Amino acid sequence: MTKEEPAVKFFTVEEANNTLPLVKRVVADILADHEIWADRMRQYELLSAGETGENGESAAQISLREEVDGAAHRITGYLKELAQIGCVFKGFEVGLVDFYSTREGRDIMLCWKYGEAAVEHWHEVDGGFAGRVPIECEPVSEGA
Repeated sequence: MTKEEPAVKFFTVEEANNTLPLVKRVVADILADHEIWADRMRQYELLSAGETGENGESAAQISLREEVDGAAHRITGYLKELAQIGCVFKGFEVGLVDFYSTREGRDIMLCWKYGEAAVEHWHEVDGGFAGRVPIECEPVSEGA
């Protein structure tokens, strides 16, 4: 028995913007914990450099590994929260989030970056951030 993928949620621009208060908080948490994760990983790697592992991990290594694991666990929870909302997290560096939508009968992605006030761009599903274009004034989707 295989686990079925949840149905993709399609958003209008208005619906995507209505999620932003929650999405912004979740993405802020992701970015903060990702910074902790990356910092502790660097510290762990530096501490472990040249170690043979014959004596196991030091107390400092164990502490750092536990912090790395904790941050990773929290990030996983935040990513699940975004998935439950129906959006797709796309980037730890700048906090990119995409929302499925439709335009002229085809699937597209509404695109938002952490720090932006609203969802104001879209791109083709396979276009990515580099293909972002501003949303025109007319509605992008009627929703699904």
